[in-house]
Amino acid sequence: MIEFFERHTAMRFIDGNRIPDFHTTQGAATGGRSVCAMPFDGRELGALIDKLRAPLDEMTIKGMAIASGQDLAHFLNATRSARSAWHVTKRLAAFAWHALRHGRSMHLVNGNALVARLLKSAADRGVQLKTRANAVALIRDGERVSGARVEIDGAMHAIDARRGVVLACGGYPHDPARQAATFAYTPHWSAAPKTNTGDGIGIGEAIGAHFDGTLEAAAAWAPVSLVPKAAGGEVAFPHLIERGKPGVIAVTRAGRRFANEASSYYDFVSALLGTTKPGEEACAWLVCDHRFQRRYGLGCAKPFPFPLGSHERSGYLKSAPTLDALAALCGIDARGLSDTVAAYNAYAKDGFDPQFHKGSTPYNRVQGDASHGPNPCLAPIVDGPFHAVKLVPGSLGTFTGLATDARARVLDDAHRTIPGLYAVGNDAASMMGGHYPAGGITLGPAMTFGYLAGLTLAEPARADADDFSSSTQARTLQ
Repeated sequence: MIEFFERHTAMRFIDGNRIPDFHTTQGAATGGRSVCAMPFDGRELGALIDKLRAPLDEMTIKGMAIASGQDLAHFLNATRSARSAWHVTKRLAAFAWHALRHGRSMHLVNGNALVARLLKSAADRGVQLKTRANAVALIRDGERVSGARVEIDGAMHAIDARRGVVLACGGYPHDPARQAATFAYTPHWSAAPKTNTGDGIGIGEAIGAHFDGTLEAAAAWAPVSLVPKAAGGEVAFPHLIERGKPGVIAVTRAGRRFANEASSYYDFVSALLGTTKPGEEACAWLVCDHRFQRRYGLGCAKPFPFPLGSHERSGYLKSAPTLDALAALCGIDARGLSDTVAAYNAYAKDGFDPQFHKGSTPYNRVQGDASHGPNPCLAPIVDGPFHAVKLVPGSLGTFTGLATDARARVLDDAHRTIPGLYAVGNDAASMMGGHYPAGGITLGPAMTFGYLAGLTLAEPARADADDFSSSTQARTLQ
């Protein structure tokens, strides 16, 4: 897949920052499994740049996205390293020019770069792209799917498909009804686009596609905090980075830790749900001191030199001179929090966490601060004022979806392929069976099975050939 895209499209890949597997099970890798999209100059898209969704504003600096890996490290070290300060200065200057000239950053990174490169590749080949288009129903010619009914700008269109239809509508992270039927805990807040409401899965089911709800977990769990918007409402901010840094803990309302904070976002939420009693709100608080917040940031409240006032006034960031006062603001048991911090501090100064072993795995340590020792994930919480942000269960997308075979062909309830119908991305049931062993297990399979679907569609004689097992991806690969 990677070789094909690099040879035939505008896609270019770079090292995936050597992210280790999430768990230290037999055969686990300490890096080398992931690749990332190379940063992309948005000016190459021309007018199509206006069609590209901007990154989540709360995860940028006034609209400037920061790439994972070295770019992020330079921003965190800008006040400590001349080299990092120069890197950040150049990035800020380029962003200022882009904002003045184009109204947005043209230095595209992370997922934005991936989508931009795919968009450029499609445009280069004359692919017609329709935005504001809602898939309403599939069209069949006998047993074969031969098109789709699509609402575009309020008008209904019947679009014929000579070889097939690929469902890739982003799963159902914002479909409350299906969430209630498949999630172990609701309510739920997802960082995925609000338009991912399960349309593709629904129109597939309407013609007999099988929805596989038997996976280990229904979604790619991630802790999120709810950031109030000036215009009203809230946005879910995913906490993917700062939990592994030294000097922060996560506690329940009882003031007790419940997990290794540097574990994967999926494992962290799984632990939170596991410690929540029936009928209780599933929530936790990230707690740190002022040194930590100014050094690494806490959620949407960015580190020095960014001010904290707006986040404190909105109630997003709780701040207090003492831990007891912070506990009162958050509704946390004060004695429990005080005892927990004291026990944590007693060992953290020497780099140990006998309770949850934070910093003990390769993945933990990559999430920490390599310049801090003896443990890159541990430091005492001592200097007030103290800060806290509330976490609730969220996700990066859904795992359960339509059953497919090894070529992304959709299966019916009898596990037979539905001619002319394919599903990829989060519309298809996860090939990982609802597990989350490493980074990239949503985008990686989306790209791979999109590629396989494309190969199959390009060879009509093989599109319906029963040359692959008709079992689901999850079952095939397990």
